[in-house]
Amino acid sequence: MKKVTLSALIVIILLSGCGSSGTGELTGVQGRKKFFEPEPLEMAFIPAGNFIMGPSDQDAVFAMNSLSKSVTVDAFWMDQTEITNNKYRQFVYWVRDSILRTKLGNAGIADREYFMVDEEGNVIEPNIINWEEKIDPEEETTKATLEEMYYPPEERFNGKKEVDVRKLIYSYFWVDYQSAAKSRYVYDNFEKTTGKYQGQITNLDGTTSEIKDRSSFIKHNYINVYPDTLCWIRDFTYSFNDPQASLYFWHPSYDDYPVVGVTWVQATAFSIWRTDYMNNALRKSGIPDVHNYRLPLETEWEYAARGGLDLSMYPWGGPYTRNYKGCFLANFKPLRGNYVDDGNVYAGKVGSYEPNEYGLYDMAGNIAEWTCCAYHPSAYIFQHDLQPNYEYNAKPQDPPVMKRKVIRGGSWKDIAYFLQTSSRDYEYQDTTKPYVGFRNVRSYIGVN
Repeated sequence: MKKVTLSALIVIILLSGCGSSGTGELTGVQGRKKFFEPEPLEMAFIPAGNFIMGPSDQDAVFAMNSLSKSVTVDAFWMDQTEITNNKYRQFVYWVRDSILRTKLGNAGIADREYFMVDEEGNVIEPNIINWEEKIDPEEETTKATLEEMYYPPEERFNGKKEVDVRKLIYSYFWVDYQSAAKSRYVYDNFEKTTGKYQGQITNLDGTTSEIKDRSSFIKHNYINVYPDTLCWIRDFTYSFNDPQASLYFWHPSYDDYPVVGVTWVQATAFSIWRTDYMNNALRKSGIPDVHNYRLPLETEWEYAARGGLDLSMYPWGGPYTRNYKGCFLANFKPLRGNYVDDGNVYAGKVGSYEPNEYGLYDMAGNIAEWTCCAYHPSAYIFQHDLQPNYEYNAKPQDPPVMKRKVIRGGSWKDIAYFLQTSSRDYEYQDTTKPYVGFRNVRSYIGVN
């Protein structure tokens, strides 16, 4: 009897906290704090709007095969510059340090709490890294663990200890909303309390399995995060690019240069890590999560690149690539074999040229940029006119043509035509190029 009375009391307390005014009128849940979206660092706000997506010039090189289309884009934030070597290095270092701390936590070093514990001192499951715990490099177990992170002695150059980049594996999760939306949730007629799904889902390895519950749509993947520095040599036959291959990513002189040599998958993994990194910090301050960082839609990228100058050829308007002083307005291949005439031989420091009207730098030239969209030559025809998007999660056994992802903006090696805001090209999602990088966007929360 006491149990029943106590349960009823709990129900009353819970109901009393639902914003009842005592008049029977709807007042909403009370006590909720107002949310003001934190302005992200070094990102520009892109307002919602409508524009004409597609070619705004003659198809001189027969590279454009899409029609112009009037589309609407919702508001979002966008990185003012491409992701730099130094910002991507923060991701690489985080992965390195998380692997080290996980190894130390599993080693069970006395008086060291490399994993978070509960109030009773028990390690929380699944393990959460305790970043506040200091590492003692003189401790014997720590020394042995650190040694495991380096290249083995037979692979060291001049005996130098360097982190084995092959071990920098990032484990990450995401929710496959596209697959979830295509599945139909039903309740079993015999077991009313058990929710069950109908149908099958395609796994990352290309196999299919029955949908058992919500966890079927939570994807888990592993990816090596270190950029492919050898792409500088691989992509240019009979060209001496050894200095870029050996120094471009890690040397401090290149900290403010755009990161290259990352696959579409690596760029996506970076975006997921960046989201978790931000939301974990917000939660500590009692602030709700923000939208995910992600690669931009192809439409978002073109809309932002135009900077409000609809039907313009370039982010600065056009139709010329020089200003009134005769100086080039972007980093590209301006003249036949004369890469240096615009001020750079290869990729240049981000923000070296004037921004467009939205405050975005290097939306033309420097490096081409990954988008989240799969490439289809006729995508503009079948895409919706509201937030157009074409996604395809390629399976390992799919032919290469199914693994193409849209890149935008042109690069330091391209002629002016590919710098146009409407020009589109593709690269394969698992390839690395010394002229392809990325920047992130984040959907805006609230009123436009």
